[in-house]
Amino acid sequence: MSERELAQLSQTPTEGERASQWVLNAPEPPGLWRELVNSTKEIVLSNANKSNEHSKSKRVVSVLESVFPILVWSRKYTANKFRKDLMAGLTLASLCIPQSIGYATLAKLAPQHGLYTNVVPPIIYAFMGSSREIAIGPVAVVSLLISSMVQKLQDPEADPIAYRNLVFTVTLYAGIFQAAFGLLRLGFLVDFLSHAVIVGFMAGAAIIIGLQQLKGLLGITYSTNKTDIVSVLAAVFKSLFHNPWSPYNFVLGCSFLCFLLLMRIVGRRNKKLFWLPAIAPLVSVVLSTLIVYLPRADKHGVTIVKHIKSGLNPISIHQLQINDPHATELVKIGAIVAVVALTEAIAVGRSFATIKGYHLDGNKEMLSMGVMNIAGSLSSCYVATGSFSRTAVNFSAGCETVVSNIVMVITVIISLEALTRLLYFTPIAILASIIISALPGLIDVHEAYNIYKVDKLDFLALTGAFFGVLFGSVEIGLLVAVAMSFAKIIISSIQPGIETLGKVPGTDMFCDVNQYPMAVMLPGVLSVRIKSPLLCFANATFIRERISKWAIEKEEMDAKGIVTTKGTIQLVILDMSNLTNIDTTGLATLEELYEQLLSQGIMLAITNPKWQVVHKLKVSNLVKKIEGRVFLTIGEAADACLGHRMHV
Repeated sequence: MSERELAQLSQTPTEGERASQWVLNAPEPPGLWRELVNSTKEIVLSNANKSNEHSKSKRVVSVLESVFPILVWSRKYTANKFRKDLMAGLTLASLCIPQSIGYATLAKLAPQHGLYTNVVPPIIYAFMGSSREIAIGPVAVVSLLISSMVQKLQDPEADPIAYRNLVFTVTLYAGIFQAAFGLLRLGFLVDFLSHAVIVGFMAGAAIIIGLQQLKGLLGITYSTNKTDIVSVLAAVFKSLFHNPWSPYNFVLGCSFLCFLLLMRIVGRRNKKLFWLPAIAPLVSVVLSTLIVYLPRADKHGVTIVKHIKSGLNPISIHQLQINDPHATELVKIGAIVAVVALTEAIAVGRSFATIKGYHLDGNKEMLSMGVMNIAGSLSSCYVATGSFSRTAVNFSAGCETVVSNIVMVITVIISLEALTRLLYFTPIAILASIIISALPGLIDVHEAYNIYKVDKLDFLALTGAFFGVLFGSVEIGLLVAVAMSFAKIIISSIQPGIETLGKVPGTDMFCDVNQYPMAVMLPGVLSVRIKSPLLCFANATFIRERISKWAIEKEEMDAKGIVTTKGTIQLVILDMSNLTNIDTTGLATLEELYEQLLSQGIMLAITNPKWQVVHKLKVSNLVKKIEGRVFLTIGEAADACLGHRMHV
């Protein structure tokens, strides 16, 4: 072979060098402005661009179908589906009518507002929502949240009209926030309330709701507006010992509570009898009303609902308090209620969508929830969302589409027009027992135990939410839980795990030597991987100090926490496959690490950096400083820098 051929052969790049050039010569990633423009286009034109047709009418139809899914599925709607939806809707109505009256009293509103909330929001959702099974209406947790926060601004006992108007205004703001979350694709904000937080919050709220129902169950009155367990129990005992009360309320309420719980147990054990717990509340209302009316038990101390205003939802646009002195507080309450209501609704919708095998678009759900609550605030409703208990009944009853919600709405309208006068003698104790009977579904002890087994920090957030609601308030419970969730994220970011990598025999894979004891570290090479998506100001110093300690001081903690001494290190390979981004502090820290290693005669190489990361490494000239030692794999880095042939 001639000298010229040898020279050409020596200049031919190896496979590893070619891969290194692929990494370094990647095209420039899109900038922030381009990402924002693309995101906006996706939001506005995501469905219009699905069609290859360019006619204006086709695009309009596509957008309308995206906003109103009913235009799509109604084309395939059949009589058989309607028969199933009709039965499901009637079953749903038998449950929602008594529940909604009870939830309205929990929200400290007149009973008819609970029924109003089962008219306008479900109709709007039927046209705009994408879930087929979800049942829309008032729920216990949101009712408690509204009453506990709004009553601090206006006492519902002193001025119920002013209090009601503030609730309508909160509903408007909640709807605006929900619609904005959907339009701007800000669904991740809902995720700040993690699964563990929701489990703890729901359990704490369920206990508080149950304790507050002692007021109706015992037929007593007390003046406290606080929601913590100590204040509520103190007020109950004070009222019992200092004010006269009738035991008939307690006997009547407890009797029907036992009946409701028994029907719930029967329905769970025999799925074919799902309709029993569904109609049990309505049966309880009818029977208890007759029991009170026939002997006129209301004259013997049994407290009754009395007048429920009949007729359809009155317009409430002029009752909104946009310029109220407490406007800032109302906006804050609206934001909190919006997030909690969305969290429950999306969790319910996705659970049943998974069972049925279809995808639920979270952003569309937020938009539909927002529009229905905005419309609800203009028609005497308060915040509506998806109810897990009623959705479960709807699903068990065999619903096929949201037409079951429309059937429920028609039934509620008939009740508002013709049946409200029949509820005059309905005892308050029955409404309390209906609410209490629905609370066990909010306390998931089994899931709390699973969270404890899987993640202790998540369980800490759960207990924070639970005890915060129980001994503080609903807002304190949410604040403590979210703060704990953020603390978990911050701790994980400040002190991320760092893996020492070794080659698994018989493969080209490099894995954590503590997780895979058979993995062998290359002689003279320290390969590490950062278990964090970011290398930033929060964790850069910690990572640099840990790597330099391992490489220069030749010490490393093994899986059992024992310090082990290693041989001389000639090369540190930093695997960046987990990193998605790096800030200027991270870049400066990498440069400090390089200088520190260089002073000890140790080389630094980087492998598999992501698109944004390699771009910043090049722009900051760090690639030049480390002499271009950027590779695709750890094996290629070791081969190029030390000549290892990877025959471990």
